[in-house]
Amino acid sequence: MDFLDDDQHRELRAAVGAIAARFGGRYYAEHARAGEPCRELWATLGAAGFIGVNVPQEYGGGGGGLAELALVSEELAAQGTPLLLLLVSSAISVEVIAEFGSAEQRKRWLPGLADGTSTVVVAITEPDAGSNTHRIATTATRDGDGWMLRGTKHYISGVDEADALLVVARSGQSTAGRSLLSLFLVSTDAPGLVRTPLPMDVMLPEKQFDLHLDDVRVPAGALVGEEGAGFRQIFHGLNPERITGAALGVGLARYVLGQAASYAQDRQVWDRPIGAHQGVAHPLAKATIDTELAALMTQKAAWLHDRGLPAGEAANMAKYAAAEAALAAVDAAIQTHGGNGLSAEFGLLPYWGLARLLRIAPVNREMILNFVAQHSLGLPRSY
Repeated sequence: MDFLDDDQHRELRAAVGAIAARFGGRYYAEHARAGEPCRELWATLGAAGFIGVNVPQEYGGGGGGLAELALVSEELAAQGTPLLLLLVSSAISVEVIAEFGSAEQRKRWLPGLADGTSTVVVAITEPDAGSNTHRIATTATRDGDGWMLRGTKHYISGVDEADALLVVARSGQSTAGRSLLSLFLVSTDAPGLVRTPLPMDVMLPEKQFDLHLDDVRVPAGALVGEEGAGFRQIFHGLNPERITGAALGVGLARYVLGQAASYAQDRQVWDRPIGAHQGVAHPLAKATIDTELAALMTQKAAWLHDRGLPAGEAANMAKYAAAEAALAAVDAAIQTHGGNGLSAEFGLLPYWGLARLLRIAPVNREMILNFVAQHSLGLPRSY
């Protein structure tokens, strides 16, 4: 194994970092406080070819894999400009459409997803389903030569930035009585689709929405892949979401640790830098160790996915480790700054909200522990 970036990855990291650095942490913090999307950064990255680094070349993308997309996600966060929209549009939607979409769907959506001029977000979560995808109540029923969608989706990210939704709906029932799920591409301006912003106290550029699908009719060509195979298809995208989410967490941790180390070098109390005191240095050192360990598991998970190998275990472990590392890093960085850690001047608090969110989504830490207990240790299923 080679633990160093190859030349291509070094160049990619440098190019993404150079763009992100022009915007920087102040840009992100201002947009997070205002709840305004980072559209200028997104457009610049898209024009440079980095939003669609994992889109096949025949559709205008970079032809890379999840390893390259994770690197983009990490480096953006490491420059203080994490983008959650990458997790849903570039990770889930690109991976699902490229793998399971029809020729028409790939031709329609992948070029825009490649250059960032189009975004597709995912509508899976529901008020009464949560982590239990089998309890999805949104239905898709045959309606002539098309489909009729009815139901409610909850906590859907970036609807205001999206051109379409990848909607997960119940389209039938198996012989064992379990719901059969199917995926549909639905335009965000479809008649009958009503979006309601969800008020959030956390500071993020991305907004959250409730969606109500009131007799939303879509054509037959909106069905993605095979009818009733949506559970398998969506999980082909959820592992990439967890891996890019882990990469974002790693980059976020690296950014705030860099800020904290710089502050601890410059800030002097009792005639020496505060970083000389172990009470300040050790939490930062421990967070750095945890961050590097999470980075290794993230690289492994992306490597497995790109080779078509089972990546669920590694993806879950990477997301867990990165979320814990990011939250510990932000907390240590804020503590290092003392009262300045809560000031707008130093801009750390928006990153605490994002790091705290990573413990919950995508997939909360308790469900990851359930997964590892059952699948890695062979313990009885607890839920």
